[in-house]
Amino acid sequence: MIISKDRKLVVGLEIGTTKVVTLVGEVLIDDTIKIIGFGTCFSKGIDKGRINNLDSIVSCIQESINKAEIMADCQITSVYLSLSNKYINSQNEIGMIPISEDEVTKEDLENVIHIAKSVQIPNEHQILHVIPQEYSIDQQSGIKNPIGLSGVRMQVKVHLITCHQNMTKNIIKAVEKCDVKVDQVIFAGLASSKAVLTEDECNLGVCMIDIGGGTIDFTIYINGSIQYSQVIPYAGNIVTNDISYAFSTSYYEAENMKIQYGSTKKPSLGTSKNIDFSDTNSNFPKTLQQDALIEVIESRYIELLSLVQDKIVYIQKKLHKKGEKYELLSGIVLTGGGSNISYLTDCAEKVFHKKIRVAKPFNVSGSIEEITASHYSTVIGLLHYGKESYINIDKKKKESSFLEKIFKQINNWFKKEF
Repeated sequence: MIISKDRKLVVGLEIGTTKVVTLVGEVLIDDTIKIIGFGTCFSKGIDKGRINNLDSIVSCIQESINKAEIMADCQITSVYLSLSNKYINSQNEIGMIPISEDEVTKEDLENVIHIAKSVQIPNEHQILHVIPQEYSIDQQSGIKNPIGLSGVRMQVKVHLITCHQNMTKNIIKAVEKCDVKVDQVIFAGLASSKAVLTEDECNLGVCMIDIGGGTIDFTIYINGSIQYSQVIPYAGNIVTNDISYAFSTSYYEAENMKIQYGSTKKPSLGTSKNIDFSDTNSNFPKTLQQDALIEVIESRYIELLSLVQDKIVYIQKKLHKKGEKYELLSGIVLTGGGSNISYLTDCAEKVFHKKIRVAKPFNVSGSIEEITASHYSTVIGLLHYGKESYINIDKKKKESSFLEKIFKQINNWFKKEF
């Protein structure tokens, strides 16, 4: 967040396996976000969320921030930072307390959430997010906001997201070496969900899958609340590696082949193209049929999506045993750079047998057209988190101003009477 006299600015920073992206957004009077600054840089020194060369990744972060500052004409002092690596875990927990007064207060809410998160988490992990799913008061369940309701006992179900402490510390350290503070570390899957999912989709049940370069982040929402989240440490880069290995070519050449000719569905008979490429074992160019390339890509995408489908089935069985409803009526929402491969919808339908939507981020404006592509769902989601912080600050200011007005009126009354 950047405090400015005449502008409310918020900054998102995504440090991914393939790219580092900095976005500067202005929160407008109608609470929408206008993108005013954008900086990107190819990633070096990080793989699947793990830093392997601190100096290299710091240099990338600094370059990305500098570009965004120049475009936005501002100095970036703090950022909302996304996090995605295989050391991120999630678990659902329950907290319960007696209601202290006749009705539920804000203090009761804080106490019951504190109880819910005071549980054993994986060794050397820290909690990133505590997300209330629903509250229950006595026999009434499914409550979203219990403040003001009467009862004897209150229960909360929460979704905890944790990460290994060192993974979090290292990525924060890299950002702070650029003389920038971290406002909040946010699980990338949550950020992407905020950028591409609608309220109706979350209420009806949906699985969001963000296919990045090094990781796949996915979240499951049912009845408006997150029920599950996970990171799979394989994504778009492994597809490129498969191409490189299968056709004995460089990673760079394989990536270009994937982008130019890649698909998850074979072309119609007789329409397969010839692809010229360089063989790493000789100096002579070689040619392959597009069919052969697509076969490699399709098989790996099916395998990656099947990893998510296996988790969906596992959660479905788990909730069924508890007698809880489990439906993904809104189907599957795909996003991230890896979702741009041609005919991915057809491929995903084979795996999930559900409605598929490939999503781009929404509820943002600005003249930078490319940032509304699915590559940038995570970093745009970070801006929405920053926007909510501004909204909460404004709300507290209004409440404080209202109380000051009341006290002033009481004080004036006392002066008149006495």
